[in-house]
Amino acid sequence: MNYKFHFLLVLLTLFAMATYSAAADDAGALYKSKCAGCHGANGEGKPTVKAPALKGTQLDASQITQNITKGDAQKKAPHNKGISGLTEEQASALAEYVKSLK
Repeated sequence: MNYKFHFLLVLLTLFAMATYSAAADDAGALYKSKCAGCHGANGEGKPTVKAPALKGTQLDASQITQNITKGDAQKKAPHNKGISGLTEEQASALAEYVKSLK
């Protein structure tokens, strides 16, 4: 019985790792399609279009998620409104991806 428990634990761990890896890949693809055009492939920003750098942001992941999903009326378009076509989970993964940019 102990063997079955360990086997199940290993399977669950592998599944969790695969899911996390897939989420990270999805977040990278989302960043590329939704953000990189203005904020740069590595989050460096693009001064020519007045898009700020995202890497090194002082915002935490929950604040970034809120900006992605709800927008900020104080900001200029397109960030004065939430980004359309993203679920809360995708926005959260995208926020974690932005926080990982170095």
